[in-house]
Amino acid sequence: MGFEGIFPALVTPMTGGGEVDYETLSSFVNAMIEGGVHGVIPLGSTGEYYALNDRERQDVVAAVIEAAADRVPVIVGTNGGATRQIIEYSQQAQSQGAAGLLLAAPYYSLPTSGELVEHFREIDAEVDIPIMLYNYPGRTGVDMTPDVIGQLAELDNVQYVKESTGDLTRVSEIIRRFGDKITVFCGCDTLALESLFMGATGWVSGVSNVLPAECARLFELAVKTGDLTSARELYYSLLPVLALMEGGGKYTQFVKGACELMGRPVGPPRQPLMSPDAEEIAKLAEALRPFAG
Repeated sequence: MGFEGIFPALVTPMTGGGEVDYETLSSFVNAMIEGGVHGVIPLGSTGEYYALNDRERQDVVAAVIEAAADRVPVIVGTNGGATRQIIEYSQQAQSQGAAGLLLAAPYYSLPTSGELVEHFREIDAEVDIPIMLYNYPGRTGVDMTPDVIGQLAELDNVQYVKESTGDLTRVSEIIRRFGDKITVFCGCDTLALESLFMGATGWVSGVSNVLPAECARLFELAVKTGDLTSARELYYSLLPVLALMEGGGKYTQFVKGACELMGRPVGPPRQPLMSPDAEEIAKLAEALRPFAG
């Protein structure tokens, strides 16, 4: 069976001293699954993978896979700066039991389209589990255009793309041109419902760490039951939260702050990021007020 539905890009809980809190991570994964999500993704950008050392990355994957206990698929972010490094992370995740891999363009080096295709071709040859591309040029500086995605969709394991440009036409163009070869997941929170209406099969988000049941309900209404009126009503109630996360310039910080407001504290982000200040917390609390227990 393929991947579909709501996949939180999991936060990585930290202690007050900035160490990874594996006990909280395990309980948090269980809370996500009990909240109705359809899969989980450790070591995405919301998971602060870039701030973790190799041992921490391996231990985070182990803790998440153990906590998930085969109830939902675990797709592991195995991103890095060099092809050989990413291959190593990817093979390690596969050996640990990952159901799939989430891969963005390598950061900082700004590979050309041809270099990017060759990069993924080499990774594809070294793993045997599905790859979800992660197109987020705002973070990586490299845009996987629909033409590039079409080339990558020819590879054996490239089966999904998380589309995070914020351009809704990308979703429809990829589905129209390559929908028989690759499945689209929404990667822009403020276009979640629109993307699902256009044929996206799921939504990878940080905000589902905060509101897992509501996000799962939105998917159910929009995709499974086709109750568009109820889906729109729920989506409009979520939009203040989604807009604050996407537009606040502090996505990971706000997600972690919001988790605490919703009764699932996960500690601060790791520096250089810092926790939201009192004014920002007040804005988060106001946006979350309709969902507070």
